Amino acid sequence: MISKVISGINEGIDGQLIAVETDIYRRGLPKFNIIGLPDNAVKEAKDRVKSAILNSKIQFPNGVITVNLAPASIKKTGSMFDLAIAVSIVKATGQVKSTSETDFFFSGELSLDGSIRKVAGLLPVILKAREMGICRFFIPRQNAAEAAVIDGITIIPADTLEEVIAVLNRTKELSPVPHVEFSSLAGKDIAPGCGPRPDFGDIAGQLETKRAVEIAVAGRHNILMIGPPGAGKSMLAARIPGIMPDLSFQEALETTKIYSSKGLLDDNCSFITRRPFRSPHHSSSEIALIGGGSLIQCGEISLSHNGVLFLDEFPEFNKNVIQALREPLENRSITISRASGSMSFPANLLLVAAMNPCPCGFLGDEKRSCLCSSIHIQKYYQKLSGPILDRIDIHVNVPRIDVTKLNVRNNDSHYTTSAMKERIQKAVEMQKRRFGSASFRYNCQLSNEEIFEFCRMTPEMQNFLNRTVDKLALSLRAYFKILKLARTIADLDGSPDLTIYHLSEAVQYRILDRYNHLFSL
Repeated sequence: MISKVISGINEGIDGQLIAVETDIYRRGLPKFNIIGLPDNAVKEAKDRVKSAILNSKIQFPNGVITVNLAPASIKKTGSMFDLAIAVSIVKATGQVKSTSETDFFFSGELSLDGSIRKVAGLLPVILKAREMGICRFFIPRQNAAEAAVIDGITIIPADTLEEVIAVLNRTKELSPVPHVEFSSLAGKDIAPGCGPRPDFGDIAGQLETKRAVEIAVAGRHNILMIGPPGAGKSMLAARIPGIMPDLSFQEALETTKIYSSKGLLDDNCSFITRRPFRSPHHSSSEIALIGGGSLIQCGEISLSHNGVLFLDEFPEFNKNVIQALREPLENRSITISRASGSMSFPANLLLVAAMNPCPCGFLGDEKRSCLCSSIHIQKYYQKLSGPILDRIDIHVNVPRIDVTKLNVRNNDSHYTTSAMKERIQKAVEMQKRRFGSASFRYNCQLSNEEIFEFCRMTPEMQNFLNRTVDKLALSLRAYFKILKLARTIADLDGSPDLTIYHLSEAVQYRILDRYNHLFSL
């Protein structure tokens, strides 16, 4: 007898439905085969499934059992098929009442005693199954919360294989997981490693840097902070997610899919509602940052999607790693190609980089002398190529904190997290009205044609910008970056038109272009 049930597999951050077909041939010596391009974890499922069936007081058939995972052209990995294989075998023996092939979706790892364990990457598969018309899902109880926000489906959480078979035979009922409205989660600040939000008001001084950070967030402009050790660069970066607009449901769903595919969701973080903040160490490899591997997976740049990627000690990263950022920063996505195929991952993020002004950290410092030679400084900056700096809109100096300002930090209510977020939200609303809510983008994503439409300049402004570009020998990309930056500054001021003051401030955030003769870029 042949039976068929539906399961699925996670490919990158997308789901792929897999048909689990079982044929039992009663003659011949007992044998259990799993075919359909399985990896070792899938091949080992036959031992887990057999023990789980026997320990669940269910009859295990004698004979030749052949389980096919279709389509056979897709590599099958992991333990997501255990429950589906077990149900398919029990169904093939006639121990389960006949059901339509597409009635249910099954996924979960089986323990030897028949209990069902949590699996990674389930949310993308559930979304794909819903697209294909499947609406009832048997999944591990530990995975139920991540799918509860998805409407139009019935999630049946199960603890054991015996429970699943009993429900299919209608001898037992399991209560489905209640649907959870996203609005009820939006204020809970759920994210991996989520803790209390730090406030910008806790940072003394640095008003110019806070202004630059506010502009960066309002228009989603990448920012590079340059300053001596202890100036507060990391503190500023850690507070940036708190002033970003709240995640929409679609953004939260995209982010949760990515974390689900990497197995980074847990009981305390089942659906992400807080913008992610990723801060990989400067020793991270290109694969860790960008993604890849023999089984292609996303890297830190995709885990930062809809959030912040903070790269501290930016020039200390391997030069190849820095150069690999060029495509995702420009296209806001990354395509990874290997001999086995290619996958695309989203990378719509805000890059926040930080660095010292020189290897010792004290170039230009008023209190301490720099000990670096000109050759060491030149080699330090050579890792930051022109194309990379062109993709970072804002270069801002973060000076040493004056200790006399430590006692006046609470008097500055203009640069608290709540005040900054309110101004940023107004600037974002202006961008929504400009581009239309259906095709909303930030100013950093303006096309060249849109720049000429929304960043119109007077002859005086055009002359000023032309002289600036000529003097600094800026690239055409940097020219357009300045205009996009000026558009965001105008939005924060509530101005529908650009002024020469907006252009002047935008030019001030290209300090590495202004001093490129010193750094030999």
